[in-house]
Amino acid sequence: MSWLILLLSMSLPVQVETRPTVLVVVGAEGERGFGLAFTSWAERWAGAVERGSAEFVQIGGQGDDGAAANAPTDKERLQAALAAEVKKADAPLWVVLVGHGTHDGRESKFNLRGPDVTDQELAEWLKPCTRPLAVINCSSASAPFLKTLAGKGRVVITATRSGSEVNFSRFGDYLSRSIADAGADLDKDGQTSLLEAFIAASHRTEEFYKQEARLATEHALLDDNGDALGIPASWFQGTRATKSARDGAPLDGLRAHQWHLVLSQSEQLMPAELRAQRDKLELEVEALRARKASMPDADYYAKLEPLLLKLSRLYASAPTTQPTAAR
Repeated sequence: MSWLILLLSMSLPVQVETRPTVLVVVGAEGERGFGLAFTSWAERWAGAVERGSAEFVQIGGQGDDGAAANAPTDKERLQAALAAEVKKADAPLWVVLVGHGTHDGRESKFNLRGPDVTDQELAEWLKPCTRPLAVINCSSASAPFLKTLAGKGRVVITATRSGSEVNFSRFGDYLSRSIADAGADLDKDGQTSLLEAFIAASHRTEEFYKQEARLATEHALLDDNGDALGIPASWFQGTRATKSARDGAPLDGLRAHQWHLVLSQSEQLMPAELRAQRDKLELEVEALRARKASMPDADYYAKLEPLLLKLSRLYASAPTTQPTAAR
């Protein structure tokens, strides 16, 4: 082990490599055609999870016997699953809601078999979560979930921009296709981030309504700066937001671009603690970049240089080949 790797390992907490968890919740189908679609979307998520060597948990959907007599309701199962997941280590937790949603002007719900779950209930169940968290609500009328669930260190995506967009949402279809699709990899780094999948799915949803000559009834939003406002894919040029939802707030998209379900080979070789350190440094660089216009050039570059040096040293220390087994 080189002195640089040793130095980095001494400065970082000891971590055990843990796998991310993807919890996919398939809601009430309403009609059989919707049920078949939702199950198909969940199967795509399951395939991406398998490719990414993550843990997969599914609640609901065709073939799930959770609705059998005397069995816990899907709402109870979801609460129990989240209670178990929030106690786990620091690996990311993805919560994906696939189905229908409703909003009555006061309360928003994701429709489950049996009792529905509200945005407030889901927020309460996730309140103890200290893991990196992404909540992706692909249902109609899902926008209020963004306001309720947004917070520091979280990525929240909704299929709609308001609770009044109540028609069937197709965003979840395109997101399930994009999450592990190399064609959605905008920065060509060999992996598709959650941000890139969001952008691709949003554009494909928009294109569907144009081709069908229909008025678009869904407009997806992403929030990962914690301001609970969210921005659409149209605000991005490539993977960089060109607008901010609120003056002075960090740009959305930075954290979501650090979320990958299927890692590239180079990312797989990088230890989890180095990836965490790298992500932290990248966020510091972007935060500094956002303040550039209000700083003298000399101050800006004086602060930028040490961050870039740390990043370059970190990449130089990362393994480039798998370690060989001892004989």
